[in-house]
Amino acid sequence: MDKRSPDVAGKRRQRQHEKKASQKIVGWVLGILFAVLVIVGLMGYRYVNSALQPVNPNGKTSINVTVPAGSSTKQIASRLEAKHVIKSAMVFNYYVKFHNIADFQAGRYQLTQRDNMDQVIQKLRAGGTSAAAAGQLLVKEGATVEQIATSVNKLAKSNQNLTSKKFLALMKDQTFFNQLAKKYPKLLSAAASAKGVRYRLEGYLFPATYSVSAGETTKDLVEAMVAKTDSVMQSYYKSVKKQGYSVQEVMTLASLVEREGVTQEDRRTIAGVFLNRIDAGMPLQSDISVMYALNTHKTHLTNKDTSVDSPYNLYVHTGYGPGPFDSPSEQSIAAVLSPNARSKDYLYFVANLKTGEVLYATTREQHDANTAKFASDNAAADKLSLIHI
Repeated sequence: MDKRSPDVAGKRRQRQHEKKASQKIVGWVLGILFAVLVIVGLMGYRYVNSALQPVNPNGKTSINVTVPAGSSTKQIASRLEAKHVIKSAMVFNYYVKFHNIADFQAGRYQLTQRDNMDQVIQKLRAGGTSAAAAGQLLVKEGATVEQIATSVNKLAKSNQNLTSKKFLALMKDQTFFNQLAKKYPKLLSAAASAKGVRYRLEGYLFPATYSVSAGETTKDLVEAMVAKTDSVMQSYYKSVKKQGYSVQEVMTLASLVEREGVTQEDRRTIAGVFLNRIDAGMPLQSDISVMYALNTHKTHLTNKDTSVDSPYNLYVHTGYGPGPFDSPSEQSIAAVLSPNARSKDYLYFVANLKTGEVLYATTREQHDANTAKFASDNAAADKLSLIHI
């Protein structure tokens, strides 16, 4: 005879019941998770498999694709996707990395939408015809969009697509910018929401030498510049986010530092001065900002100049302004993200235009004394500059 009390037996049966119920629930959850993983796996497989197939198995039209010398795999993939030769640049990149393929050849290719990804890759590895060169475009550090347009126009004789008029029209093309912003969201998302900008791509056309083919379009050229900027910024996006900046803010300060500093040490210290002034709620008072607002270069700025009504005038307005003033170098970008001597609380700087020496100050009185120290050399440099102009 079972001498255990009814309560003990009941509790035992209850625990067994709960255990079975828990096991069933765990089984259901595991079953659901397994089903989800299978579904996701199948969807992923179908997506990748579809991306490896031709865009149009019946496509007969030849599509011209130019691969400039020095193009990265990511840049090549972007061009192929933009030309609708492949379905997915992302799958192309992973596929190439997985198969350890890195010997794509520069040149001009005749591709079709009936080529699958393997066939496209084989053609790119075999090499195309040498693209007829229109020349090279040098984008200098600190060049503005309008200065770049002037350089582009020099290629118009050998490539009628490349004129300053078409280039500047593209700089104002919001649809084209939106396409780039979608393709390079980390780089251009902040620029997309900026207010009062003159050119949304100002500061994002990386300074470098670009080989230009006879058939290249302004869109091809501009995208190559933006892709280059994005490639360089890959090493800095994490730092930008960690320090609480937007890419637009970093590129804006870098564009000022580019024109204000010569040595990397001075660039870093000048970046620190600008950041200190922003933290103190002081206008940056950079002559570069006023000249951009006036859309001219001047050796001397008048009180009227520094009072010009423009959101780019950082003598009047505090903060960063609408956006970049020119195309900064990687060195200037690095300087903004790694400023020097911020603990010294510098709020002013002045450069000796003759020797390149830069003096820093924490007070207006110190700054005025430093300015007086360089007055003679800077006056002589200004006269020399006027002669050259």
